[in-house]
This record gives sequence, structure tokens and C-alpha cells, in this order.
Amino acid sequence: MYKIKLYRCLIPLGVFLSVISCKAPAITTRTTTNNALPELYSNNKDTSNTSTIPWKNFFKDKNLVNLIDIALTNNQELQITLQEIEITKNDIRIKKGEILPKVGVRAGAGVEKVGRYTSQGAGDASTEITPGKEMPDPLMDYTLAAYANWEVDIWKKLRNSKKAAVSRYLSTIEGKNFVLTNLIAEVANSYYELLALDSQLNIVKQNIELQKNALEIVKIQKETARATELAVQKFQAEVLTSKSMEFEILQKIKETENRINFLLGRYPQEIIRDKNNFLNLQPSAIDSGIPSQLLANRPDIKQAELELAAAKLDVKIARAEFYPSLAISAGIGLQAFKTSYLLTFPESILYSLAGDIAAPLINRNAIKAEFNNANSRQIQAMYNYERTILNAYLEVSNQLSKINNLEKSYDLKWQQVNALNRSIDVSNDLFKSARVDYFEVLMTQRDALESKLELIETKKEQFNATVNVYKDLGGGWK
Repeated sequence: MYKIKLYRCLIPLGVFLSVISCKAPAITTRTTTNNALPELYSNNKDTSNTSTIPWKNFFKDKNLVNLIDIALTNNQELQITLQEIEITKNDIRIKKGEILPKVGVRAGAGVEKVGRYTSQGAGDASTEITPGKEMPDPLMDYTLAAYANWEVDIWKKLRNSKKAAVSRYLSTIEGKNFVLTNLIAEVANSYYELLALDSQLNIVKQNIELQKNALEIVKIQKETARATELAVQKFQAEVLTSKSMEFEILQKIKETENRINFLLGRYPQEIIRDKNNFLNLQPSAIDSGIPSQLLANRPDIKQAELELAAAKLDVKIARAEFYPSLAISAGIGLQAFKTSYLLTFPESILYSLAGDIAAPLINRNAIKAEFNNANSRQIQAMYNYERTILNAYLEVSNQLSKINNLEKSYDLKWQQVNALNRSIDVSNDLFKSARVDYFEVLMTQRDALESKLELIETKKEQFNATVNVYKDLGGGWK
């Protein structure tokens, strides 16, 4: 009777709490938006996109493919990211569990001794449980029951929380894909840098041999009074400079090898590679497609999009905190002060059912502050999404321009190297016949060496630009 009256009181109380708490702040949105993606990178309307090519087909060098395979297995940063995925997957299970009722089983035993001269003790002492037998003193208590608690998800707070967890889980998967494409690009760029250093080392060694030959000629000319000691010392200095450069390149080779080994998650060892004919290698052809394809191909864009979706759900969750919540609890089981009475029905049966409606009154300012924070984080996520798209477009645009300009620069440098190679032969012949002095020979050899090193550097930049645009288009993770 009293319980029925209590629930009759809860109904109007719940209505009252709903009315006073339903006034929640509005969700603010941005007032300005950025322009949409351009339709094209240039005048090319071809939708063919290199990013759809698997990385094993994009890279033709078998040694490089083997290195990338090892990196994808052993790289520590990638393994850390994979554990982040497991963490967010477990978060989904946690949020899913909050939606369902919490059901448990409880078994317990206890003893209670109350004072005889208390209201409870006086009442128990006079109670006859069977004819001629009073209530036991002390009193035991045995319980075997099942219980359940359930928060009714009226305002979809718990369901939105689960959806947000799913979005963040998918976001971490895209984050893993972004780590993959960056890892592949970093290994490839370091590998091509290593090949370039090998080629530069060969050029320096060849130049040392040329300088040594010239030094021997100068020494002979000095003996015949056709050259001075100054010329001998100048050539000797050039030889020593080139030898010093050789050791500098050897150090760079060691550091680059170690960088690759670090990416591969292993201790230093030699990187297997073909050290010859670097200048004869050709970068892969690139099809850029159209900018809108970045939205589907770039993992960082999809990651930012999913983070934005999760942030929007967080705002809804925070807004639901202003509304009253309904919680239901229930229990059923057996309870008696003697084990033999536990199976005495219906006397030993216990059950309960209760509903609670709660709404925030005093702490609304704290809830409003959390709502405002969630709203601001949503706007941050929107700006981050737009910034990620803008950055992706600019990265591709820069790399496409770089590929075009490097191709033209490489052709000119190649012509420069050929001209300086011919000038070395001419200067040596003229020097032998005393028609030019040693200074011109030195300068010609120095210019030729610099131009060859620059040619190799340009070739390396061509490969790096190709790798980077493949990464920037969203290739490598598929």
C-alpha cells in the first residue's frame, strides 16, 4: 500500500523534474566555412590515381620491398599504434556494457546480535517462530539472490557514447593506416638517400684517382722546371680535400643505414642494395587523379572526419546530462536466518523493485561548463578536418610541381656534367702541353666534381618527390 503511494508520488515528481531540466543550451555551430576543394590540380582531368597501386607494385626494387616488409612487421611505432586499436576496441565493449542491465548474483552469510533492551531486541525476544520457540539470539542471516540495475537510456546518452567509441575505434584504424603510409615512405626515402650516397662515394673515389694522376704530372713537371712547388702543394691539397669528403660520405652512409635499421626495428647491420647505376634508375610515373579522391584515399583525412563525428556525439552526450535520468533496480532471491528455512516457500522469498528519477539542480553550472567544452572541442575538430584537407591538397600540389621542376633541372645538370667531363680532358691535355696553368685544371676538376654530386642529389630528390607524392595521394596503406 505504501509502495503504491510512493510510486504515485514519483510520477508527478518525474514530470516536474523533466520540466525544470529540459531547458538545455543550444549547440553552437560555425558561422563561416572554407571553400570546397578545387576540382583539378592542373588542367589534367584524368581520374587515374597512383595511390590505388599497392606499394609492392609501386616499388620495383626487390631489396627495397624486402626492407619495407620487415619494417611493417617489426617497427615499434606501428606496434604501438596497433595496441591503440585494441584499447579503443575495448572501449566499445565498455560503452556497450553500460547500455545493458547490470545483472549479478550475491550469496552471503552474517550474524547479528542486538541489545535485549532495544526496540528491536525487545520485539525479537517475544517472537515465536514455532510454538514454544523464540527468535534465535544471536540472529543469523543467509542470503542467495540475483539483482539487476539498469539506467534507461531515454535521451540516447549511452547509445551516443557507444557510437562515439566506435568512431574513435575506426579513427585509430585510419591512424594506423596513416602510420603505415608514412613508414613506407620514410623507408623508401632513406633507401634512395643511401643509394645516392653510394653513388657520390664512387664519384669522389674516381675524382681522387684523377687528382692523383694530375698530382703525379705536376711533380714530373716540377722536376723539369715546368711547374713550381706551389702547384704541387695545391694539387696535394685537393687530393686531401677529396679524401676528407670521402670519409664524410662514409659517415653519412653509416647514419642512413642505422636510420633504416631503426625503422626496421633491428640493431645495426648492412643494408642489402645495388650500389651501382643509381643515375640510370628511373622514378615511377605518377597519376595524380583529382583532388576529391583525397577524401577517400588519405587516412589522415578519414581519421579527422571520424574524430569530428565522435566530437559531435560528445556534444549530444553532454547535452543529455541536463535531462533527468531514470534508473531501475530489482532483486529476487532467498533469505532466512537458518539454512534449513532457505527453501521454505513463500516465506523465504525476497524481491524488490525500485525506480529512481534524478535531475540536476544545484550543479547545472558544472554540467553547462562540460557541455561548452564539448561544443568547443567539436568546433576544434571541424577546423582540424578542414585544415587536414587543405594540407593534403597543398602537399600534393607542391610535390607535383617539384617533380616537374626537378625533371627539367636534372636534364640541365646532365648537360652540365657532360660539358665539364669534356672540359677535364681538354684541360689535362692543355696542361700537359703547358698551354694552361694548374689553377684552371684544379678549378675544372672541382667544378666537375660539384656538378656530379649535384646531379646525384637531384636524382635522389626526384625519387623522394615521387615517393612523397605517392604518400600524399594516400598510397601505401591498402
